[in-house]
Amino acid sequence: MNSHHRTVVAVVGAYGHTAGFVVAELRRRGFTPLLVGRDADQLEAAAQTHPGAQARVASLVDPASLDRALSGADAVINCAGPFADTAPSVIDAALRAGIPYLDVAAEQAVVLETFEQRAHQAREAGVVVAPAMAFYGGLGDLLAGAAMGDWPDADDITVAIALDSWQPTEGTRKTGRRNAGRHVVFTGNRFAPPAAAPATYSWSFPHPVGEQRVVEFSSADQVTISRHVRVPEIRVCMNEKPLRDLRAPQTPPPTAVDADGRSAQTFLVDVVARRGGETRRASASGRDIYAVTAPIVVEAAARILDGRINTTGVAAPGELFDAADFLRALDPAHLSFSGPEHGRTGGTGRTGRTGRTGRTGRT
Repeated sequence: MNSHHRTVVAVVGAYGHTAGFVVAELRRRGFTPLLVGRDADQLEAAAQTHPGAQARVASLVDPASLDRALSGADAVINCAGPFADTAPSVIDAALRAGIPYLDVAAEQAVVLETFEQRAHQAREAGVVVAPAMAFYGGLGDLLAGAAMGDWPDADDITVAIALDSWQPTEGTRKTGRRNAGRHVVFTGNRFAPPAAAPATYSWSFPHPVGEQRVVEFSSADQVTISRHVRVPEIRVCMNEKPLRDLRAPQTPPPTAVDADGRSAQTFLVDVVARRGGETRRASASGRDIYAVTAPIVVEAAARILDGRINTTGVAAPGELFDAADFLRALDPAHLSFSGPEHGRTGGTGRTGRTGRTGRTGRT
């Protein structure tokens, strides 16, 4: 597929785990990747893995070096975490260059700050800034948009995530430490600190996952959805096993099991929107939460560069794109999309009268 031949997309943090999938997907889609990072040796090794890719060394504390690194690029994808440390500098460089900025941040506080602090700059520049265009933040938001359909608003939205396991990268662990204590939830039409002991309840996921015990937690999805959907309550929850994996220091990093470098991890994201007595539901499943970020962010870059967008400035995925069309465009080998399904109140995923059947420790 060479429709984007000669279109150059810079990837910052190009030798990271998720970045490897992003660079490979850019090449598959016919883009020319431009590898950017601060370590010359690791950049050279990454360039040898991806023949035809250029490599440029840049420092986040040296704006001139970032400007040189992005020279000639048509867009930039930031894969360098923790994004609390990298996003401000790379966004600034993208705005100076007048090119779209996308990142794969799962850091809720950083995504919120990008929306709140960069809106005017990006709008004035006429540049798209798309944070959290990834498994966390991006996928849940797109599924919420698909589930909502023609609804102008909703009473509440729940993003329920089921992972069979979670082998976190070192970058994930480092990001968690960097963002400790910066989490919020979206309730009563505003962001607030999370409960000391988040609620647990049962969620009936679509086949083949079925009923799982889940824990409410904070996610970038609450930020992205809240930016463009009129809804006072946004809940995110995850089944308990991957959260135990994440907390355990002995859990190993991901292990590749196929030629594409994907792990054996499976996921299912189930989104339910409720309005009055009706519910609408959309879901997606696939393998490897790190790997699936690549087709999401590259499809977004392709649409932005082609002009298939609804707005400019800082924007969430469901705000930029037709959500259902976007999800259907992704290769089923990476992500299988189902929805929307409509039903009455009893069609929500929660089981039990209140859905709150116990308490658990903080995630």
